[in-house]
Amino acid sequence: MSERDAYPAGVPCWVDNLVPDPARAMDFYRELLGWEFDGPGPADYYVAKVRGRDVAGVGHAPPGVSPGWNTYVSVASADETARAADRVIVEPFDVLPAGRLAAFADPGGALIGVWEPVERLGCQLVNEPAAYAMSALHTRDPDAAARFYHDVFGWESEPFAPGISLFRLPGYVGGEPAQPVPRDVVAVMAQDDGPARWSVDFWVTDADDLASRAPELGGRVVVPPFDSIPTRQAVIADPFGAAFSVTTAAGK
Repeated sequence: MSERDAYPAGVPCWVDNLVPDPARAMDFYRELLGWEFDGPGPADYYVAKVRGRDVAGVGHAPPGVSPGWNTYVSVASADETARAADRVIVEPFDVLPAGRLAAFADPGGALIGVWEPVERLGCQLVNEPAAYAMSALHTRDPDAAARFYHDVFGWESEPFAPGISLFRLPGYVGGEPAQPVPRDVVAVMAQDDGPARWSVDFWVTDADDLASRAPELGGRVVVPPFDSIPTRQAVIADPFGAAFSVTTAAGK
């Protein structure tokens, strides 16, 4: 299930990081995660690859945009989805030949992107070392967020652990057969007193090793490695402060 050729509407499909200096960011991720890059494409945008398959994007941040990882949900129409949102931050526009995108804020202010695919359907590898695994919403008001994402994407929310809920898309089958959560899970939601935001997670072979090397490469460790049975995780920031989590998957 690590190779993906398509994503149903309502499933997170792509992640990217917009920074002031893509070349420096690519050096960091190349050394830390072993990514190779294709590009540049339009607007100084590069595509990270593992085993020759697309796993993420790194691009130049427009003026006024803070560096950070972004999550995009596959949709049939970026325009129709944007019309369902109250706070559209980025109006739908074409990024041809790849696709069409838009971005909006949820009730708590967390930014989420939508992707209407043309040639780029999304991440071609998931749930394997150096590839995207899952995105998580951090919010003060899980109830309002649950209503919003149900209305926009059809997601259903259910409690999983104290302060943690799972977003599920009924009928979707993803993930890995042996994973500890249902395979229709598309995202995680955590109650958090900090600013509302979406975070991204990558599977890795050794979270401790990456955390030890990140400062040498110009990044920093935001949260040192910790056990989260059956995984081990850490939170790392790149040289521009864009934070992401890494998880050593069970059995990896």
